[in-house]
Amino acid sequence: MREASIELLVELDADSNVTDLLLEQHAANPAHALYRRKGPNGWVDVPTGKFLQDVSALAKGLIAGGLEPGDTVAVMSATSYEWTLVDFAIWFAGGVTVPIYETSSARQVEWIIRDAGVRRVFAQDQATVDLVSGVVAGSPPLRDRLVNVVRMDDDGAAPNLASLAAAGAGVSDAELERHRGRAGLDDVASLVYTSGTTGNPKGCEITHGNFALVARNIVAFLPELLLKDQARTLMFLPLAHVLARAVQVVCLAAGATLGHTPGAAQLLDDLGTFRPTFLLVVPRIFEKVRATAAHKAAVAGKGRLFKAASAAAIAYSRDLDSQSRGDGPGPGLLLKVRHGLFDRLLYPRLRQALGGQVGYTVSGASPLALEDAHFFRGAGIPVLEGYGLTETTAPCTVNTPARTRVGTVGIPIPGTTIRVAEDGEILVKGIGVFKGYHNNPAANAEAFVDGFFRTGDLGKLDRDGYLTVTGRKKDLLVTAGGKNVAPGPLEETIRSHPLVGHAVVVGDGKPFVSALVTLDPEGLDNWRSERGLPPLPRREAVADPEVVKAVQEAVDQANLLVSKAESIRSFSLLDTEFTVESGHLTPSLKLKRAAVVQDFQADVARLYA
Repeated sequence: MREASIELLVELDADSNVTDLLLEQHAANPAHALYRRKGPNGWVDVPTGKFLQDVSALAKGLIAGGLEPGDTVAVMSATSYEWTLVDFAIWFAGGVTVPIYETSSARQVEWIIRDAGVRRVFAQDQATVDLVSGVVAGSPPLRDRLVNVVRMDDDGAAPNLASLAAAGAGVSDAELERHRGRAGLDDVASLVYTSGTTGNPKGCEITHGNFALVARNIVAFLPELLLKDQARTLMFLPLAHVLARAVQVVCLAAGATLGHTPGAAQLLDDLGTFRPTFLLVVPRIFEKVRATAAHKAAVAGKGRLFKAASAAAIAYSRDLDSQSRGDGPGPGLLLKVRHGLFDRLLYPRLRQALGGQVGYTVSGASPLALEDAHFFRGAGIPVLEGYGLTETTAPCTVNTPARTRVGTVGIPIPGTTIRVAEDGEILVKGIGVFKGYHNNPAANAEAFVDGFFRTGDLGKLDRDGYLTVTGRKKDLLVTAGGKNVAPGPLEETIRSHPLVGHAVVVGDGKPFVSALVTLDPEGLDNWRSERGLPPLPRREAVADPEVVKAVQEAVDQANLLVSKAESIRSFSLLDTEFTVESGHLTPSLKLKRAAVVQDFQADVARLYA
């Protein structure tokens, strides 16, 4: 199959915009807890009426300060309730939100403020205020531009959220409504800058229609997650990432309660108290949860039991998957008995790690290892893997509870068509596809063909319209012998080993394929403690024969996926970590392959010496 599509389920008035979703929720039930904030004594509900009141007050403050419809306003903050509050205030005032990752460098901040024409910035704290102010003062193109910076906390001196709201006290409700109602579905709601694995990030013009149509149609497409009684989720992905913003709007459209936690470090603790019913997760979190569970079992003397339970979960899920594809009868009686036993003894503890109430998880941002997907589904935590990009307002395909095929990223969301070009490139047309790149006609000319957005990803559609992503066109390696190698599946398999932090497959133009591998610090400590060994510094561990042997086993496992010509012949263990701060991961934890290869070119050269 070369093309698959799903018809639109929900249409919207062309004159409507994202803010209408909030007004609809308020009209339905102003007392409903649309959000939940974490305070010193636990989670506190925020009723829809209170949220709308606070949004309106901040929006009036922006209008009093001279904001005109269409003006751009930046937000530089970690994920928080205040981020969401400010986002909707900007929209109510008629503005365009420009997210900036709180981890961004001064150079990146300067570029985004300059390219987007930003004159107002919301900053999470005084340190961020100082960074933005320093960037503006030090940039000749920005130095003469009046850029107002507002703190998003109420500590310290104004301007902050409280003073901004107070400044808008004289703005009438009628004036607010004039600003709020100006935008239609075709108008830009947000300039979302790509995380920039290479070069300056490009500003993607995401419209009100992109956000609102995707939200309303996803709700109709996934009612099992979103319309369940007391549906709630905890957001930890950066709200500067379009996937997090899209899910935020989806939750609003569904009336699902949303909580915020600032990052992965606090996630597991907050899951236990928030107890979400569904969860958006990136693959690295799945890997960490599984590795931690395996370590705890080993320390408790139940390592063999955990391995048996893992094998049963994976086998059970694989048999279910074969059954759904029409290739098998489903789990046999013996497997059902074994799986049922573990479902009473061991799997509940794993489910408890995610809060104990999660009915479904949605995986996105990067590919999920096949074994991890089977493991969690078999343990009673179904994983619905999806696919999308900044330019598609995140989800353009997703597995659903009723239609799941592990290893695929699902079927098109309603109102979307997926086409696979002759060269294997995935093309997308539909409700989520952005308006274009801001101030970049050359990029726009390259981005579209026959009305379809060119994703740069490679993939294939099966006979039932399920999409499998096989790699990135630009990541495809061609060895000196002319063999094409997709690094993604090899890297995912190596990374699934608890010792491994990241793996980068190299070999473009080389006689054979190799890999750069980093160790996971927590995984290394756990691996050694399970064997009764003392902690070992990473600089020594990379040369330790037992560690090297274990990583070789992971490489051997990956090589089972490919032909001999595509297999990894050698690897180097690096005495470092790939992090957002080191410049080797994007804020959504995607690998910056070009940056890794550039920074470790000497290590690559030694692999071929």
